[in-house]
Amino acid sequence: MSDDTTRYDDAVRVTGVTITPAAFPDPPLLNSVGVHQPWALRAVVEVHTAGGLVGLGETYGDAAHLSLLSDVAATLTGLDAYDIAGLARRVTTVLGTAEAPDRHGLTGHSSPSKTAASVIAAFETALLDLQGQAAGRPVYALLGGKYRDHVPFAAYLFYKWAAHPGAEPDGWGEALDPDGVVAQARGMIDRYGFRSIKLKGGVFEPAEEIGAVRALRHAFPGHPLRLDPNCAWTVDTSVRVARETDGLLEYLEDPTPGIGGMARVAERAAMPLATNMCVVQFADLPEAFERGAVQIVLADHHYWGGLHASIQLAKICETWGVGVSMHSNSHLGISLAAMTHLAAATPVLQHAVDTHLPWQEGNDVVQQPLRIIDGAVQVPGEPGLGVRLDPDALARMHENYLTCGIRERDDTTYMQRFHPEFELRRPRW
Repeated sequence: MSDDTTRYDDAVRVTGVTITPAAFPDPPLLNSVGVHQPWALRAVVEVHTAGGLVGLGETYGDAAHLSLLSDVAATLTGLDAYDIAGLARRVTTVLGTAEAPDRHGLTGHSSPSKTAASVIAAFETALLDLQGQAAGRPVYALLGGKYRDHVPFAAYLFYKWAAHPGAEPDGWGEALDPDGVVAQARGMIDRYGFRSIKLKGGVFEPAEEIGAVRALRHAFPGHPLRLDPNCAWTVDTSVRVARETDGLLEYLEDPTPGIGGMARVAERAAMPLATNMCVVQFADLPEAFERGAVQIVLADHHYWGGLHASIQLAKICETWGVGVSMHSNSHLGISLAAMTHLAAATPVLQHAVDTHLPWQEGNDVVQQPLRIIDGAVQVPGEPGLGVRLDPDALARMHENYLTCGIRERDDTTYMQRFHPEFELRRPRW
C-alpha cells in the first residue's frame, strides 16, 4: 500500500467523537405551545480521524438526545467516513426501538425511526464534512452538484415579548400586534435583505393574526408571505383563515393537526398547504400524498436522517408534484452551512428556506459564519462544509450550558411560570 493511500485511509478513518452541549441566548419568542426559554440548547459533534481531520455536525442539545448520541459515538471508532450505511447500522443496533420523547410539540410525532434518523443525521453531517475535506471538495459536490450559487432565506417573524421577565429589553423589542410585527419585519429586511416573510402564528385569535398578515402585505407588497400556526386551529377555522387570506399567502403551514385534518383543509383552501408536522418521516408520505394533504414539505435534515435522506425526500416529492422547502429551529452556523449545501444540491427547492439566524444576535461556534446578504447565503466552495470551529466560542457556550440550568426545551412550562392559566391545547381555536 502506497504512502498516499495510507494517508488517505487515515484521513477518513474515525478514531473518536467529541460531543459538546452548548447554550446560547434565545429571545422570548411566542408560539402555539408557549414561549422560548432564555437559552437555546444545541450539541456540536466533532468526529476525529487518524489523519488529524475533524468533521463537524450540529444537532439538538436536549438531555435525552445527548444520551443517545453518546451511546452511538462510543461505537464509531474505526468507521470509514464514507460508510454512511455502516453508520446507520451502528445507530439502529445501538438504539433498537428507543424513542426519544417529543421535544416540544412543534416538529410532529415521535417514533423509533424518527429518533434513529435524528441521531444518524448528527453524525452523517460530520462524516460528509470529513469526506469533503479529504477529497478537497465541498459537501454539495458529494450530494450531486450545485444547482444554485446563492440560497434564499426568509425573514422568520415571531410575536414576542420585549424581554424575558426580569431581564433588560432585547434589541428587537416587543411585537404583540400588527404594528410590532411590521416593525420587526422591517428591521430584519433592512439588516439582511430578506425577500420572503414568514410569520409564526397560533399565538392570538386568528382574526388578529389575519390582521398582521394584511399589515405585512400592505407594508411589503412584493414579498411572498407565509403563516404558520403550528396546528393551533380546527379544520373549520383553518378553512375560514384560508378564505380570508386568499391572495395574500404564498402558502399556509400546518394550520390543523394530522394528515386527515390537513387533507380536509386542502380540499377547500385556495393556497398550498405546507408541513413540517404531519409529514416528518418517510412512512408518512404515501397517505399524505395520496390524500392531497400537503403541497409543500418542509424538509429538516436534523430529523429526516441527514443530507442524503433529504435529497431522497426531495426526489420523491418531485415525483408526486409536491414542492420542497426547509424547516428551521434555533440553530448555529454548522447547521446553517449544512442547510446551505443541501439547498444548493436540491434542484426542486422552490421556496426561500426558514432560518432562525437573526435571533442568534451574532452568537456562533464557527470562526467565520456564513452571512445572509440580500436575503441569501452564498454557497461556500471550500472543502467540506466550508466552516471551521471556534474552540473558544464553543467553550463559552458549553459554560453557558453548564450554568443555565436548562436541559430540555419546554416552552409550555416556561410560559406557565408567568401565565399560570396558559394551557397546551391543540387545536386551540
